[in-house]
Amino acid sequence: MFAIPLADTGHRRETPVRRSPHLLALLGVGLSGALTLNTAPAVARPTPTTPGIVVVDGMTQPVFSLADAIEERVYVQTAVDTDHDGRLDRVAIDISRPRETATEGFKVPVIFEHSPYRKDVWYDVPYPSVLVDELPQNEVGRRSGQRTSGATVQRATAKANLPGSLDDYYVPRGYAVVLGQSVGTGDSDGCPTSGDQAETLGTRAVIDWLNGRAKGFDAAGAPVAADWTTGAVGMTGVSYNGTLPNQVAATGVPGLRTIVPVAAISSWYDYYRANGLVVAPGTYQGEDTDVLAGFTAGQARAEGRCADEIAELTARQDRVTGDYSAFWRDRDHLDARKVRASVLVVHGLNDWNVKTEHFAGWWDELTRHHVPRRIWLHQGGHGGPGNTASVTLPDGRTWTWKQTENRWFDHWLWQVPNGIMDEPTAVVQREDRSYATYANWPDPASREVALRLAATDATPVGTLTTARASKRAVEHRFVDEGRTIHPDTLVADPGTPSPHRLAYLSPTLTRDVRVSGRPELRLRLAIDNKPDANLSAYLVDYGPTGSTAAPTVVTRGWMDPQNRRSASRTDPLRQGSRYDLRWTLEPKDHVFPAGHRIGLVIFSTDQEYTLLPLGGTRLRVAPHRSELRLPVVGGRSALGF
Repeated sequence: MFAIPLADTGHRRETPVRRSPHLLALLGVGLSGALTLNTAPAVARPTPTTPGIVVVDGMTQPVFSLADAIEERVYVQTAVDTDHDGRLDRVAIDISRPRETATEGFKVPVIFEHSPYRKDVWYDVPYPSVLVDELPQNEVGRRSGQRTSGATVQRATAKANLPGSLDDYYVPRGYAVVLGQSVGTGDSDGCPTSGDQAETLGTRAVIDWLNGRAKGFDAAGAPVAADWTTGAVGMTGVSYNGTLPNQVAATGVPGLRTIVPVAAISSWYDYYRANGLVVAPGTYQGEDTDVLAGFTAGQARAEGRCADEIAELTARQDRVTGDYSAFWRDRDHLDARKVRASVLVVHGLNDWNVKTEHFAGWWDELTRHHVPRRIWLHQGGHGGPGNTASVTLPDGRTWTWKQTENRWFDHWLWQVPNGIMDEPTAVVQREDRSYATYANWPDPASREVALRLAATDATPVGTLTTARASKRAVEHRFVDEGRTIHPDTLVADPGTPSPHRLAYLSPTLTRDVRVSGRPELRLRLAIDNKPDANLSAYLVDYGPTGSTAAPTVVTRGWMDPQNRRSASRTDPLRQGSRYDLRWTLEPKDHVFPAGHRIGLVIFSTDQEYTLLPLGGTRLRVAPHRSELRLPVVGGRSALGF
C-alpha cells in the first residue's frame, strides 16, 4: 500500500491506494520523495537528484522552472486533406515542457488546448444581413427568399480566446502544455470546416502523435517524436477551444484521459439553429458556419485557396428551411458511446452565445453512458467562472475554481488520489453569487409541473395556473412587429395588453420556487396570413406587483412551426388552421423569489436571435389548449399555487 502524504493544511488526507509498478514509474521515483510505505501523515520531501511532482493537499505544486522550460514547434500530420490539394494536412502545435523531460528522462502528461483563433483571423469578415422581406421558408417550393435591398453589412467582432496562462501555471507543476492551431487556420495546412469530422480528426491527430500513432515534423521536415510524455492527455479550452475537446472525446481516442470543456458546443445545429428556425448565437446576428470559417481562416485564405470550400459551407448549411440534415449530423457530437475520457463540464447559466442546451444535452449523454463526470455551473455568460470563484463542500473544505481544475487534472493525468471524484457531482452558483453543491444536475428532486395558460376574454393578457383547463374557448391574437420592437420592450409591463405579444402571469409566489432542468412549452397556434412565422417564448421572473425593477429573462426558446413534427422535416402549414406545437426552452437552474411572479411571454420575431422579416404576420393562440411545463424542485407542492 502506498500513500501520497499531504501537508497538514486542515484539508482531508487521502486514503492509501494500491499502486502498480507501471504507475510508480509513471509518477517518477518516490514522487520527489513524497511516496511512503506507510499510511501515516508526512510532509513532502523533495529529492534534489530525482525529478518528480510534489503533491500537497491533493494538488501538484510549482516546483519546476518555467524559465528553463523547453519550447518547440511541431507540425503533426493528420488523416485529412481539407483543401483537396492531394496532400495530408499538417497542424502546427507549440509545446512547453519541463527541462527535466530532456535532461533526466522525466516523462510528463499533457494539457492540450487546440484553437482556430491563434493568429491571422479575419476581424472584418462580412456578415449577411438578417433583414428579410419574408422568411425564406415562406418561399419553399416556389422561389428563394429575397433579402431586403440596401441592408447594411454587419461586421464580426473579436472572439474570446483562452488567455495564454496554461503553460505559466501547469508546466511548473509537472505537465507539458500543447497549444495547437486548428486545421485550416494560422500556421496549419488546409481549410476550416466549422465543426465537422475533418476538424475533429485534425485535432485528434495531435493526441495520436503524443501516443506514437501519428507523424510529427520540425520546420525543416525532420521527424519529431514525443518521447518525453507518458501519453496521458487532458484537453481544455473556452468556447470553440472547449468545443474541440467534446468533438475529440466523442471519437474515443486512446490516450485522452480527461477533458474540461468550458462554454463548449456539443451540437453545431443547436448553435446556429433551433427547432428548424435559423437562430443566431447571442451577439452574432447573421453568423453561420461559412462566416465562422471565413473568420478563422483569415481573409487571404478565405478569399483565396479556401474560397471554394467556404462556398460549399454556404450552400449546404441551408438558411432557407433551417432543417437538420446530413450537413448538421456531421457536426453533431452528442454521442458518448465511445467516450473514454472523464469530463468536467463548465458552463454559464446565462450564456446566450453557446446556449445552455449544449452543456445539458452533453451531460445527458455522458450520464446515459456512465462516463465519469462532474459539472460546475455559474451565473455568468460566455466563459468560465473565474479562477477565484470558490465553493465550500459539505465537509467544510473550500476550493477555488482554479484549484478544482488543478486537482481534476492531477487526479486523471497523474492519478493523484485526491478524492475529487468522491465530492458532490454538481456545483451551481446561486443568484446571490454564492456556490452550492448538489447530488446531480438537474436536481434529482425536480419534477415536471404543468402550468396551464388561462384567460377569461380575448385581451392578450392571461394567467398561469395549476387548475384544470377552462372549457371556454378563448383565443388570444397578436401581430408580429419584432423587427422594430426589441424583446426588452415586449417583456416589459406584462399586465398591460400589447398587440404584439401575449403575456401570462402566475399568482404572487408565497415561497421561493426553484426550477432545474428544461422548461417545455405546448401551444395550440394558428398563423392567419402567412405560410410560416418565427415563434419565440421567454420565461420571465417578474418582481412584486408595482415593482419598477426590470424583469429578469430566465430562459428563451424558439421554433419554426413548419418543423412541428421534426427538426429534420419541413411540413407546410395551412393558413388559419390551428396546430399543436411542442418544444423545450433552453435549460436553466433558477430560483424565483417569494413575492415574485412567474411569467411567460410569447411573440414572433426576436430581434436578438432570429431573421427579421417585415412586420404584419398575424398569429392566434388557444390558451385553454396550451401549457408551460416547469421542472420544479419539489414538484407541484413546492410551487405553492
